[in-house]
Parts: sequence; structure tokens; C-alpha cells
Amino acid sequence: MADPTPQQVRDFIAAGLPCAHLEVEGDGRHFFATIVSSEFAGLTRIKRHQRVYAALGERMREEIHALSMKTLTPEEWQQ
Repeated sequence: MADPTPQQVRDFIAAGLPCAHLEVEGDGRHFFATIVSSEFAGLTRIKRHQRVYAALGERMREEIHALSMKTLTPEEWQQ
């Protein structure tokens, strides 16, 4: 199984989570994502991350070795 590209990880997240802004950088195994979604409103950082992991599903266990992320609401992103 080939390592996913940053664009593929971006597409995986976008398919499972409506995003106002989404950037993903990485080397095929380790990724960093900036994710802006109104679905994060009222959620703790842990709950936000769990929401992203849910969008990625089994890919987090099988294809993506590590994912660091910054999760923001659109209002937080504006600041």
C-alpha cells in the first residue's frame, strides 16, 4: 500500500467533515493539518480531534502514521 499524499489526506478529511478551510502538509507518513469547520463550535480540542479521526476512519490505523492538527471554528480562524 502506497503512502498517502497530503492532497489525499486533505480529500479524506474533506469527504467526512465540512470545512471552511483545510490545509494539509506532510511527507507521506507524518502530516500536519489546519482544519476550520463550524462543526467544531462548542467542542473541546480533544472532541475536535476525535471528529477529524472519525472522518478519516480506518485510514488513521492503516495509512496515516501520524497526524498533528490545528482545529478551529471559522470565528477562531478570523482572529
